[in-house]
Amino acid sequence: MRIDFVSDVSCPWCAIGLKSLQQALQRVGGEIAADLHFQPFELNPGMEAEGQDIAEHITGKYGSTPAQLAQSQETIRQRGESVGFTFDMDKRSRIYNTFDAHRLLHWAESQGPGRQLALKEKLFEAYFTQGQDPSSHEVLLRKAGEAGLDVEQARTVLESDAFANEVRQQEYYWKRAGINSVPAVIVNERHLISGGQPPEVFEQALRQIAQQDNEQLEQDEA
Repeated sequence: MRIDFVSDVSCPWCAIGLKSLQQALQRVGGEIAADLHFQPFELNPGMEAEGQDIAEHITGKYGSTPAQLAQSQETIRQRGESVGFTFDMDKRSRIYNTFDAHRLLHWAESQGPGRQLALKEKLFEAYFTQGQDPSSHEVLLRKAGEAGLDVEQARTVLESDAFANEVRQQEYYWKRAGINSVPAVIVNERHLISGGQPPEVFEQALRQIAQQDNEQLEQDEA
């Protein structure tokens, strides 16, 4: 079963969604083998290099009041806790550009099984748990090393424009496919599961999709 996980490393619901999906995959592990791929989506593609204050950004983009922002952050913190992910809201004060993070993730996919997933998890941890800047090459290189990737190769990627065209093409592809919000989980290139759903929802959807696709395969072979 191919799973494309369209997301941004600065999206809290994407971190929640990934943890939920992983738990669902563990539950169906004896029945469904999953091939997971991370696809790029930038929530703020025009973000300046220095980033922007989160409260200022959310207020300007969504019109949220300070009370609404605080409630939203607490909801996110609780949902993260329920799936084993730690959000430290006091350490995260700014929104950053994530394009270089996506370039590095694109490269990581070619570096062996599990490397892209490992880097994705480290980048979520860096931003949401440790309050680090995911646009910083220093942070990206450190997390690449923690994910078991070759740091010097990662440095070569970041110091060039490697994979910039590929990332932009993928972003364009998913937007043309109708993906306007993340996380978006596309199973076998045709089934969409939207949002940071609880593990139970992902599990049920994966089982239903597997059954439907198996039935379709049997009909095609008949």
